[in-house]
Amino acid sequence: MHRPDLPFFPGSSTKVGLGVWHSLPVTLVVEFGLLAFGVWVYVRNTRPRNRTGRFVLWGLVAFLVVSYLGTELGPAPASVPALAWGGQALWLTVALAYWADANREAVSTDAYAVR
Repeated sequence: MHRPDLPFFPGSSTKVGLGVWHSLPVTLVVEFGLLAFGVWVYVRNTRPRNRTGRFVLWGLVAFLVVSYLGTELGPAPASVPALAWGGQALWLTVALAYWADANREAVSTDAYAVR
């Protein structure tokens, strides 16, 4: 997503990056595409153990979407403390992700089955 500023490998002078930050629509498409792909892979390879496992996962996805849209489309933080508290609030994603995953289980398929 960022400008070409990451070394291709450690010590490399070749820098890589897509530079899509220059276009908000492209950034949104790429970022939400990656999120959708990750959610699809996770949902395909797990199943809820209970109602909590179903609803907390979608609550987490909604929280991620709303917080991302807030950062992309909302105003800049009013102060450094506001920025700091916003960053600290993102720890909620860790708690929600843990809660969702604790209430889901892996789907056993023949390709991944341990024998």
